[in-house]
Amino acid sequence: VQLQASGGGLVQPGGSLRLSCAHSGFTLDYYAIGWFRQAPGKEREGVSCIGSSDEGTRHFADSVKGRFTISRDTARKMVYLQMNALQPEDTAVYFCAASPYCNGYFLTGYGIDYWGKGTLVTVSS
Repeated sequence: VQLQASGGGLVQPGGSLRLSCAHSGFTLDYYAIGWFRQAPGKEREGVSCIGSSDEGTRHFADSVKGRFTISRDTARKMVYLQMNALQPEDTAVYFCAASPYCNGYFLTGYGIDYWGKGTLVTVSS
């Protein structure tokens, strides 16, 4: 079982970026997968999650609602986080994680079974 985030980089304020999370292992096919972020000196924050199907339940943190979308391609074992209207406060290491269900509890981080390594997103002019 493995989760690997990619797609981070440097982007200007107002710009967009798409992060990818590749998951492997039969187990994660049936798990909700989502994204967390952690900025320097700040606590980890749940960003978004999606249920186990391509049209699965989605949840978003209030801080990203209307700007970020999440999608899943079960055939390719990929989850994507499309980030639009990025602001400097979105700067953080983003990493993906898996839990049986996508709900508000997922975004607390307490119900996570699997964590992946992160990718750095820097929003700066």
